Amino acid sequence: MAAGCVLITGASRGLGAALARHVAAPGMVLRLVARDAASLEAVAAECRARGAAVETAPLDVRDAAAMAERLLAWDGAQPFTHLVAAAGISSGTPPEGGLEGPELAARTVAVNLGGAMNTVAPLLPRLIARRAGRVVLVGSVAGFLGLPDSPAYCASKAGLWAWGEALRAKLAPEGVGVTVAAPGFFRSAMSARYAGPHPGEISAEAMARRIWRAAERGRGRVAVPAALGWLLRLLPLLPAPLADRAARLHRFTITPEAAPHPPPPCAP
Repeated sequence: MAAGCVLITGASRGLGAALARHVAAPGMVLRLVARDAASLEAVAAECRARGAAVETAPLDVRDAAAMAERLLAWDGAQPFTHLVAAAGISSGTPPEGGLEGPELAARTVAVNLGGAMNTVAPLLPRLIARRAGRVVLVGSVAGFLGLPDSPAYCASKAGLWAWGEALRAKLAPEGVGVTVAAPGFFRSAMSARYAGPHPGEISAEAMARRIWRAAERGRGRVAVPAALGWLLRLLPLLPAPLADRAARLHRFTITPEAAPHPPPPCAP
């Protein structure tokens, strides 16, 4: 693995932590961001043990001003080669039925979509000036089809996918690459909240390897598993009644979070 300077948000657990551990190696510089300072430092210690130089910042990705200040300072000290926006939270309808509350829905979009924007946008002028760097946006296959039990989550990931597609088209002539990732199920605290089938579920480590390999190969898109990604991308092409019927077949009971603050970052 070539040396580089990598920013990863949502790095305290789940896929963000798995990506940090996968990238960590001698010669690598990691800058890790998450809200849970204790868990973040534990991941940083693992990465240092693998030979990487690691700095951490316990930040909320919704705080645009704090994110910009810290990220620009880090980039000034040593320019980033990769920006990985992996912070995210899950949300959904309660097990007893009903709809998502507006506060939870707004928070989900603010973290999953707004947080990625707060991660990437401050650094884009510098990447463009250097004509180098790669942005990796961690979305979800849930962004391809609105699912009845997680409307705000699906909306946030659909928005992230669209934003990433636009960024890639915009930035390619500027020498900056963008990889939009759509992971399916991987074993994590967040995935465990979804009761029901977990088709194609793999470990967080295996998911991290596949996403990072796609980014290193310069791929613009990656869905894991590919078959699930294609299925969910094709279903919206059906007439609306048929697509809605298919969506209703993909139902989950979403159990309450074990610890409401901070919610588990990184998502299936």
